[in-house]
Amino acid sequence: MKKLMIILLATGLALSASAQKFSHGGRSYYRRPHVIVSAGVYAPFYPYYGYPFYPSYSYIQRPTRLDLQVQDIKNDYRDKIWSARHDKSLTPKERKTTVHELKHEQDQAVIRAKTDYYKPKEKAEG
Repeated sequence: MKKLMIILLATGLALSASAQKFSHGGRSYYRRPHVIVSAGVYAPFYPYYGYPFYPSYSYIQRPTRLDLQVQDIKNDYRDKIWSARHDKSLTPKERKTTVHELKHEQDQAVIRAKTDYYKPKEKAEG
């Protein structure tokens, strides 16, 4: 009976340790074991997981014009927000309100860009 209890305790401890939740960089995830099945033929190409049969890169899509435009808007406002946060001529309350307004303007600019992108184009009457 004593051996059975020790085996159950050890099994429970091992299972609870393997099901722990880990966090890294603000994200949390559950650890899973890595399973690699190989016949030994692809050993030199290990990081590529079957290099000779690797699909072409045609599945990688280029960003759309909307994606590029939204990224430009976010980059511009990120610079403006950084400048507003580090502007020592403003009081802390003014800095906070300026940053809040800039974030609101950024959201509105992104929404405007999306509506302009998806708005149907008017046909020019000839």
